[in-house]
Amino acid sequence: MRHLFALILLCSLSLPALAEGGFITRLLNKPVPGGVAVIALPEQPQAPRVRYQDHPVLVIREDGKRWIAIVGIPLSVQPGQQQIELGDGQHLNFQVNDRHYPAQHITLRNQQHVTPDPAHQRRIQRELDEQIQGYQSFSPRQPSNLLFDRPVDGRLSSPFGVRRFFNGEERNPHSGLDFAVPAGTPIKAPAAGTVILVGDYFFNGKTVFVDHGQGLISMFCHLSAIDVKVGDELPRGGHIGKVGATGRATGPHLHWNVSLNNARVDPAIFIGAFMP
Repeated sequence: MRHLFALILLCSLSLPALAEGGFITRLLNKPVPGGVAVIALPEQPQAPRVRYQDHPVLVIREDGKRWIAIVGIPLSVQPGQQQIELGDGQHLNFQVNDRHYPAQHITLRNQQHVTPDPAHQRRIQRELDEQIQGYQSFSPRQPSNLLFDRPVDGRLSSPFGVRRFFNGEERNPHSGLDFAVPAGTPIKAPAAGTVILVGDYFFNGKTVFVDHGQGLISMFCHLSAIDVKVGDELPRGGHIGKVGATGRATGPHLHWNVSLNNARVDPAIFIGAFMP
């Protein structure tokens, strides 16, 4: 009887913790490398300013009740304690949990997409610098929605974070989520945003960056056609372009990146498809 009473008491004490946080916290709080940490902030009239790894962080008021920081965690972060900095000099700690990412082996016909020559390497570096600048964009607008729509309707193929081996040689982990859909499939904006970058890149092929607000950026690549230009304002569901196989791709598919505070994170989190 004593054990039963202790169990009931433990459950009752745990309920408030389970009930804490609103819909956004329950959707997005996946504090793992390549994931997202949702952190409750001190109450104040205006949105607190928050930085993580020297990058500004998305802050919203959840359910009209409390300020929360939505922090993107780079894949390179090791499990353990991390810290955000508030504008008044305070620091808040949060815990990053472990997550296992499998390996993926891919065969490419074009060896230049595995070991580029010096001329291609110079092009790749120029394109990388341009894309990094896009990822570092931070506009004041609040995202229209944080439960994203899928940019295409199709099977999820290559997941985020897998260790990738091209022709037996290890390269950077997969920084996005792939959808296996036919060439020509229309691509829709998962949330409203501004087109901030359009390019045709060595690895990514035809590419579009959309800024959803406060450092939340979507990148779509390997497109066959781009139907927007820099500066275009897209509504949620707005047309971006068409699926293709340009750049380093073995066949038609959509590769979708999501970046938060310049950290590439698992897009599956934002569509409710995250797998621990």
